[in-house]
Amino acid sequence: MRSKLDRIGRYAARRPWVVIGAWLVVAALVVAASGAFGKKLEESFGAPGVDSQSATDLLSAAGADQAGLTAQIVVTPLDDAATFASPELRAELTRVRSTAAALPHVLGAGEPVISPDGRVGLIRLQYPVLDDLDPGDLDQLKSFGAEAAAGSPLRIELGGDLFNAFEEGQAGLGEAIGLIAAMIVLLVAFGSIIAMGVPIAIAVFGLALSISSLSLVTYLIELPSWAPVLGSMIGLGVGIDYALIIVTRHREFLARGLSVEESAGQAVATAGQAVLFAGGTVVIAILGLVVAGVPFMTAGGIAISIIVLTMVLASLTLLPAFLGLAGHWINRLRVRRVRSTPGSGWQRWAGHVSRHAVAYAIGATVLLLALAAPVLALRVGTPDEGALPVQRTERRAYDLVAAGFGPGSNGPLVIAVDISADPSVVQPLADAVAADPGIASVARPEVKLAAGIATLIAVPTTGPQDDATMTTVKRLRAEVFPSVLRQSPAKAHVGGQTAVLADVGEKVNDRLALFIGAVILLSVLLLTVVFRSIVVPLKAALMNLLSIGASFGVLVMVFQWGWGSGLIGLESTIPILPFIPMFMFAVLFGLSMDYEVFLLSRIRETYVRTGDTAASTIHGIATTGRVITSAALIMISVFTSFALTDDPTAKMFGLGLAVAVLIDATIVRLALVPALMTLLGAANWWLPAWLKRAGQTERTLGAPGVSQVSASRTSAEAREKASSMVSRPWVK
Repeated sequence: MRSKLDRIGRYAARRPWVVIGAWLVVAALVVAASGAFGKKLEESFGAPGVDSQSATDLLSAAGADQAGLTAQIVVTPLDDAATFASPELRAELTRVRSTAAALPHVLGAGEPVISPDGRVGLIRLQYPVLDDLDPGDLDQLKSFGAEAAAGSPLRIELGGDLFNAFEEGQAGLGEAIGLIAAMIVLLVAFGSIIAMGVPIAIAVFGLALSISSLSLVTYLIELPSWAPVLGSMIGLGVGIDYALIIVTRHREFLARGLSVEESAGQAVATAGQAVLFAGGTVVIAILGLVVAGVPFMTAGGIAISIIVLTMVLASLTLLPAFLGLAGHWINRLRVRRVRSTPGSGWQRWAGHVSRHAVAYAIGATVLLLALAAPVLALRVGTPDEGALPVQRTERRAYDLVAAGFGPGSNGPLVIAVDISADPSVVQPLADAVAADPGIASVARPEVKLAAGIATLIAVPTTGPQDDATMTTVKRLRAEVFPSVLRQSPAKAHVGGQTAVLADVGEKVNDRLALFIGAVILLSVLLLTVVFRSIVVPLKAALMNLLSIGASFGVLVMVFQWGWGSGLIGLESTIPILPFIPMFMFAVLFGLSMDYEVFLLSRIRETYVRTGDTAASTIHGIATTGRVITSAALIMISVFTSFALTDDPTAKMFGLGLAVAVLIDATIVRLALVPALMTLLGAANWWLPAWLKRAGQTERTLGAPGVSQVSASRTSAEAREKASSMVSRPWVK
């Protein structure tokens, strides 16, 4: 593997314009094809086999309007003393309704509903299914709201499914903030403007190319509309980090006197191999989402994997071309002088941890367990528009509806009833649902005898994110429906956004243990191949579980308990979205393995040459401490910038990923890993005899086996050359 990567790096550095030109041609073709033929990404949160999906399928098959999206217009008089008892205000409300009903693609506008106190009016707009709409429909609704409010005695706010489907997040702002922070970190780490610019250019180019390709991938599989936002967050972080690792190694080799071409080849052969396996681990972990059995999560994982793979390929081919083009100018345009060899500070720290290995192992483990403890209180649910900032019209509409009609009005349940064999059940079912203690009201049933379907809109007494709402849904399915339909062939299903997300969460939770086991197993197998050890992969998996658990614990503290929530602009406590734990586990497990591979690759190189685990660990920390810290700071900056957006989902992902990387790069990699490596000694590299025999082809992977250690000791000079001139920072 190393020899192949070395040849790739040398060729790219020797023929930079050929490689760069090839990438530019591919990028031009992808961007042009995406603009001309790309399909829009879908907004789907359903899951096959759940009751809410059955409701959606039934409504769609019958062509019922309720299968589509909705929007709501919420109005209240500007005069605090006025009510809709005023004829003038009622006439204005009628005018607003008639104007809204004329908007493109609006199937109908319901009669205005007035709150009991006469202060709030609600108009529901019915749109067709998502496939028949686009972001322009939301823009037209917003324009209508602004025009209708101009000179009107009414305050007009907007909300509903249409916003959930097409409201654009602030991904661009998050990317900009993350890029600026990454540039600062790289300047401090490299001290050179050119060295800083190369990783940034690679990451931005790779991100633009991979994001553009997603609209073409939709011809093969429907990708969710939120994939580019999450993909940008992860792609930008790993793209800069992978380039940082390789550029750092390239500058080390240049400092030893290698030519630019040789240095680029050696950098790709050593650091590039770590990037290849780290990226592979990320992809394996994310693709493990297929175990969930939820199509939109699988599709999202595929989208993110495409982005990560693009970053890996760009780092292994395009980056060495840039390095060849830059030549020795990679160290020019300095803003500060940085030593090309690792500082003694990291070496002293690693030595300190090794001398107090027991204390650090116990202390770090206790700290991680303490941070992870709040996970026991984790509550999944549906964060609603009440979690948005008050400057958003959706939040203001939500508050008005909750105050005027009760919290459940913001999350009505859509009950679809198949009456093709028994139309007589509609009214008894409506009466039974209305009598349930968790239901505030039921609208007049809409019956389509020709289609064989009836639709009931039921308003719960509690809000969408309350546990009591899901309890009501379960009771309707398990008790109310059977009591009415026991002797009837008719079937009833509960749908609506609240029910959909709750059902998805339950299905995800049912598969969570299987998913975690599958990801850990695949990752352990990959690391066993890379490091020729059983202990190292198992230890890495355990430490990753601890760090991920700690990050989940922080999410509970912030989002459920409200600790420090104001720092990220969160105005109220909210539950964790049902699919967040599984998706975050996939991403975090992969990212955590990045630093594990980077660090252990250096430790492994030195151990193969010396056979001394303690010294190899100190050397590994000394040579990677600065680069891991820089890489972690970049990822933390990128992820934190997304935590500052308005979208609660982006906040959860951003904060969770940032905290996980912080914990992983500090407590785990710089304390727990060196402590455990020292305590385990040679046992770190234990491999069963049958696996040793099966691994005689390991040279094709470029990973020397433990059995070669003695040979390494007797031929130090040859091993030094074959190991790509491993640095010895303690030699002055």
